[in-house]
Amino acid sequence: MSTKSLMALVGGLLIVIVAANSLYIVNEFERGVELRLGRVSNGDLDRGLHVKFPFVDSVKKFDGRIMTLDAPAEPILTVEKKTVEVDSYAKWRILDVKKFYTATNGEIDRARSLLSQRINEELRNQFALRSLHEVVSGQRDELMLAIKDELNKFSDTSLGIEVVDVRVKRIDLPVEVSGPVFERMRAERELEAAQHRAEGEKMAKITRADADRKARVERAKAYRDAEKIKGEGDAIAADTYAKAYNQDSEFYAFVRSLEAYRATFAQKQDVMLVDPASDFFRYFKSANGDAAKGVQK
Repeated sequence: MSTKSLMALVGGLLIVIVAANSLYIVNEFERGVELRLGRVSNGDLDRGLHVKFPFVDSVKKFDGRIMTLDAPAEPILTVEKKTVEVDSYAKWRILDVKKFYTATNGEIDRARSLLSQRINEELRNQFALRSLHEVVSGQRDELMLAIKDELNKFSDTSLGIEVVDVRVKRIDLPVEVSGPVFERMRAERELEAAQHRAEGEKMAKITRADADRKARVERAKAYRDAEKIKGEGDAIAADTYAKAYNQDSEFYAFVRSLEAYRATFAQKQDVMLVDPASDFFRYFKSANGDAAKGVQK
């Protein structure tokens, strides 16, 4: 290889090295700062291709997406001085890259450690103002919102971090106090259940008594209406009988006698001892009853 070719090769390599140290890309999901001799020269790099002075400027890039900080469970006291084990996590992202780099020297682990300590302090401060019931169910949303607001006051100004959300995954009682607490809760629930049962039985008795009263009233009304209808029917029947008798008294007497015969001799073993000249046999001897009348004469 000739000297000229060697020099061209060396020159090409130098150009590639200089170009590689002069150009860099910041992706859409990244945030970055440009340093010149260790000091921040550009605190918020835009996304895209950039040029820097080779071997003088350097670039620090960080993940600009929302990250999760899973804090370890910590014992915390409530306003009643009850100890609870609180397991929480936070969602955060870098908001001010220059401030973040200055506060943490660009170390994500250091940022996590500082934020974890601050979350623990805010949890203690907020839990100390609330009862166990409030932190478990009564004011959970208000508690998380208050913690997030207080964290952002610190992290925004001191770390260049935005806390997007803070959540409590689990709140446990210590083993030595969980038993008595559970027993008290069970007793309270049993008392509440007994009160509900007593109220239910009271309402059931009232409902049954009201239903019985209404049933008696309805039966009385039905009996009254039935007796009224029966009386009206009896009156109509009596009036019909009277009219029929007045139209043909002899035929009416004949029909009544047939009914009497049918009822009297319904069974073959029936026996009667009656005078043959009795008016009972009036129509046995004559259809119009004249023979019986002659006998009586």
